[in-house]
Amino acid sequence: MSARSAVRLEYPDVPVGAVLAGSARRFDDRVVIHYQGRELSYAGLYARACAFANALRANGVGRGDAVAIHLPNCPQYAVAYFGVLLAGATFTPANPLLPPDDLGSQLADSGARTALTWAPVAPALLAVQDRTPVELVLVTDREQGVDPAHRPALPDRTVDFEDFHAGAPTTPPDADTVPATDLAHLSYTGGTTGRSKAVQLTHRNVVANVLQYACGGAGAVSRVDDAGGLWIEQTSPPEEHPTRLGTGVSICLAPWFHAMGTIGGLNVPVLSGTTMVLHERFEPAAYLADVERFRATTLSGAPPLYAALLRHPDLATRDLTSVRGLSSGAAPLPVEIIGGLRARLGDDVVIAEGYGLTEVTMGATIGPSARTAVRKPGTVGPPVPDTEIAILGPDGAEAPAGAEGEVCIRGPQVMRGYRNRPEETAATLTGGWLHTGDVGVLDEDGYLRIVDRQKDMLIYKGYNVYPRELEELLHAQPGVTGAAVVGRPQADVGELPVAFVVAPGLDPAGAQALVERVNAQVTPYKRLREIVLVDEIPVSAAGKVLKRTLRERLTAGRHPGAPQVGPFRDQRPR
Repeated sequence: MSARSAVRLEYPDVPVGAVLAGSARRFDDRVVIHYQGRELSYAGLYARACAFANALRANGVGRGDAVAIHLPNCPQYAVAYFGVLLAGATFTPANPLLPPDDLGSQLADSGARTALTWAPVAPALLAVQDRTPVELVLVTDREQGVDPAHRPALPDRTVDFEDFHAGAPTTPPDADTVPATDLAHLSYTGGTTGRSKAVQLTHRNVVANVLQYACGGAGAVSRVDDAGGLWIEQTSPPEEHPTRLGTGVSICLAPWFHAMGTIGGLNVPVLSGTTMVLHERFEPAAYLADVERFRATTLSGAPPLYAALLRHPDLATRDLTSVRGLSSGAAPLPVEIIGGLRARLGDDVVIAEGYGLTEVTMGATIGPSARTAVRKPGTVGPPVPDTEIAILGPDGAEAPAGAEGEVCIRGPQVMRGYRNRPEETAATLTGGWLHTGDVGVLDEDGYLRIVDRQKDMLIYKGYNVYPRELEELLHAQPGVTGAAVVGRPQADVGELPVAFVVAPGLDPAGAQALVERVNAQVTPYKRLREIVLVDEIPVSAAGKVLKRTLRERLTAGRHPGAPQVGPFRDQRPR
């Protein structure tokens, strides 16, 4: 079966810099970023981004050149991101927590000759610089994010970020960007199941995906202003989309070095006129306090964020009546968590779960945002505008409605390919579809349910075992605040399902009872064989469970101090 959105949008032939250019003229002195007391307006962000763009061009950086941004979320990140694109160069993000060897490999692969780094992690970049093409290293820090007049102590061979563009013109340079072919992003896959790959995304890819989510989320259509800036105009009435353009407030946690953050956490809010309150790290008490203080209208994040909020005592006492919608991505949102959020926030709050991957810029589906739209908990919604989803079997034929198969995507947001990896590009982009490697089901209404990743699926005695089914059952058990299931290799059966579980106060006897309750609800071949009690489930910066790390712990026997129950008696399939 395949499903295609009935919604059609216009995608103007503009570069990504038009997102900020249009909003700067439209929203002017409205606050776009609040960061530890500092407020930056839309017009101010555009002026600083233009200055950074002109400084880059004065230093020979332009079309075809990659610029690495090695920062956490901060005002300087937004300035540099839009500045790179306004200069006609290509943005390539680097997680500031990458180990030096991984950072060096990524910078070498990207070909970046310029990098902007964070003072506390600058030594890691400098330690591997000689293995990379990087020639110019710019440095900034937290204090400079609060006060641009601050100057951090600089390591040798580096340049201060603010000094670099302090005297540059604040008018946009003429970059001659060709949106259909010029690369806007060179983004690296998360590497949760294997080595990262560089995804090539054109300006057209990025603008398309931003419009798909911004227009869909606000009930809007696009247009270009007289100066070439990108605008969206709401056509949906307030009773369907009560957060009007230029009035939204979000607590921004999604890292901008990840696809969900770059598109959903930066570009979509900027195009929508949203004020973003930046948090460097997730602290539930501080998060909830700022939702109340700033009257946040939208919450967004990955499932671990919502799980942590639900178990925090402040959730019951903070005034959250300003919240009108929340979105979740990066991993499936357990139905139990959806129920808990709805019980606290009320039935009027729209909970929209989406699905995507770096290869489609950010996303391909999202639950409907209109208040009266049909909602289907447990699904990730229908395709976004101008996007088609197909469920294909091993033979490449479409599976019928309700049948499992590989999720395949086509649309204007699909990548050009992987950098310098023609074989992997050909394997992923084949038959006119992007093959995701995820297992899903489409219902008769075109709503997608993700069963699991093919790479996460276990094979037990020839039977397919999908960890997500077991994880949903574990999350539904009292006292369980986190769960992930992976396979332990065993030669005679293939893989044994093993659960890593966060359940404060649970002892081994309680853990055995927990497993018995779960196993009573599944067919014998799916049953859990071991449980490991841990303090936390490892996740990436974007909130995805690092199952590779859990598998490594199993094979190496590394879970010191963690109570382990099992193995349980083998049950032959009936």
